Amino acid sequence: MPDTMQCKLISWRQFHALARQLALRVRQAGFQPDLIVAIGRGGYLPARVLADYLGIFDLTGFRIEHYRGAHKERLARLRDPLTVDITGKRVLLVDDVSDSGDTFVVALSHLQGEGEPAVLKTAVLQHKTVSDFTPDFYAEVVREWCWIIYPWALMEDLRGFLRDMPGPAPTVQSFAAYLRERYGIEVNRQSLEDVLGVCRSSPTDS
Repeated sequence: MPDTMQCKLISWRQFHALARQLALRVRQAGFQPDLIVAIGRGGYLPARVLADYLGIFDLTGFRIEHYRGAHKERLARLRDPLTVDITGKRVLLVDDVSDSGDTFVVALSHLQGEGEPAVLKTAVLQHKTVSDFTPDFYAEVVREWCWIIYPWALMEDLRGFLRDMPGPAPTVQSFAAYLRERYGIEVNRQSLEDVLGVCRSSPTDS
């Protein structure tokens, strides 16, 4: 990994705002899906919130593996295939971000073997302009590349950063400083303690 890598933390509040904006974009385009399909794992939560906003009860997904934390695998690979027939349905395929575009290439190729949808559209929370694939719908454009840390993957990404940290076993303070210097992020103390395995009793535990 490089000496430094610009990262951006997304809070639960920011995620909800992005998901709401994405739902509005889909609505304004006049597209009403019959089925929402999530690309797992990153697309699971965005797809569920979109289904809520759009009033869609048919929600399913399949899993593609491309990243483990911030570490990119050589190829995006299908892990758990789709198990429903999409023939004749208006389908919205959802992921969290369009980064390289590789995931969508694999996902769309997979869907071609699962029936012939009436309409197939794609959606993400954030679209990076470096991506080779441009989704039909996105809530935000990211023009300068950074690694986006979504709230449902915070622990996973922090564990990956911790494994890359040189030197002796870190303290909360040294890990926080490392994250600031190398990744440009400020992480709350509780999350750092959770990753480092620091056990602290809450008032309700006593």
